[in-house]
Order: sequence, then C-alpha cells, then structure tokens
Amino acid sequence: MRIRYEKFHALRNDFLVIEPGQAIKSQSRLSRLASNICDRRSGVGADGILHITRSPRAYGKINVYNADGSWAEKSGNGLRIAGVYAFLKSGSGRRRAFDFETAGSTDTVTIDKKIGEGFMVSVDLEQPRFKTAVVPIRSRQRYMINSPLSIGGTKLPVTCLSVGNPHTVLFVNDFDFDWQALGGEIERHRAFPNRTNVEFVKIVTRKKVKLADWERGAGATGSSGTGAAAAVCAGVIMGILDRECEVVFDSGSLFIDWSEDSGVIRLTGPVVHVTSGKYEFK
Repeated sequence: MRIRYEKFHALRNDFLVIEPGQAIKSQSRLSRLASNICDRRSGVGADGILHITRSPRAYGKINVYNADGSWAEKSGNGLRIAGVYAFLKSGSGRRRAFDFETAGSTDTVTIDKKIGEGFMVSVDLEQPRFKTAVVPIRSRQRYMINSPLSIGGTKLPVTCLSVGNPHTVLFVNDFDFDWQALGGEIERHRAFPNRTNVEFVKIVTRKKVKLADWERGAGATGSSGTGAAAAVCAGVIMGILDRECEVVFDSGSLFIDWSEDSGVIRLTGPVVHVTSGKYEFK
C-alpha cells in the first residue's frame, strides 16, 4: 500500500506525519512502518513518525513511533509539528490553536507567528513529575534528584523525571567526551524499565544552557522538545536555573517557561515543512 506522508523538522529533529484515514490499524504494522520509512538509506528518513487518528476530546490523537519502531508516550517537537500540520490543512488560517491527545494527557499547540520558511510554535506540556514510581525507575528512593547512577563502575549524578515521557538529565562542564556512547548506555540501563531519554546539559547562565540530547529509540537528534523541558525543570529543582530559559542546540534554540503558578511547561521553537510524498509499504 502507498502511505501518504508530510515531512517536517523542528531544529533538525524530523518527523513524518502519516496522513489520517489510512488503514494501518495494528501497533505491529505501525512499528514496522516506522522502522522502514524512517531508514535514512532505504526509506524516506526521519527520527520518527506521527500517526494521527480521531479523538472525541481533541483535534486528533497522536501515536509516536521512533525510528527503531518503538512506541513513545509523547514528543514535544512532534506535538508542535502536528500543530503546523493541522494549521496548514485547515486552509483558512484563522484557527491557530489545536488540542492533541497523547498517552495520558491532552496538550494545546499554538501557532504563534510565521517566520522565514516556517512557523514559531508553542505547546503547553503537562507538569513534570519526579517520583521514581511515575518516571518510572527501579529504585528504593522516592526521587532521583542529583542522585548517583552506577555506569560501568562509575557513579554519575543524575536527575530523573517525566514530562509525559522519561528523561535522565546530567549537568556537565563540557561535551569533550563520547556523550553519544554514554547516552546509549544510560538509555538501556536496567534502572529504566521503559528505557529513558538522556540530556547532557552545560550551564551558560541561569537563563541559558547548551544541550546535547540522546533520544530513546532514535539516538542523537538535532534537538528534543521534551528534552529541553526536562533539562530546565531539573535545573530549577536543583536551584541552578531559572524557570524561563533558552536551550541551545547546535541546530538552534528552544525556549522553556515553566509556570510557577500552574506548573505547566511552555515549549516554544520553530517548525519547518520539508516535503510531502508517498511511500510504498508492503
């Protein structure tokens, strides 16, 4: 069957939106589609796919599948991409806010303004959760905040949290080490039953950090929306970052505002439409 898709990227974190209404119903087929179509040599190439279906309480329901075929609870950049997809499909341009259902929550995406070839887009993410049982983490501790995680005989201080998906944050002095290899090790550490996303964070000021991200199921990507959110929330809890913070990747910046009143995390950054097409899926 021919699969219709639209390709977008958010600071080089690229996703394929699988057009709604196509008969791919089973999780196993969606998983296989993701691993096939996301292959950068034999497929279209992407970090993941966004499969949008109908929802009784939102514009649509998003299921995220990583490039390795694994399912993910949520993607911050994926949500913002889905918002631009919905905005472009709406035609009139009058509607600029779209609700999307993901695993366990409904998140609002807002198209803020047109910029260059794309759009500046915001999404309101749920409150971060730090309890180990929620992240989840196999641990006797109630929280893992600046707590030691044993990796290859070395204990590394990590902060673990969920922003709708699991994250492990490490603050570093620089990136002059093989952070990709370490990220892969931490992702599959036995402490994380659902694996984990990993963020390596270098503080510039209380309002600005540099980030290298290792995404569960996709590896090193151009940026990570929930990774940026997790990094800032971890820094705030540790008392070393402000709630409003710029997160700098090699590909550009995302902006985080963690509300002290509501607890909601606002993630803002650019989204660009790349191309559309059809993929032969057997």
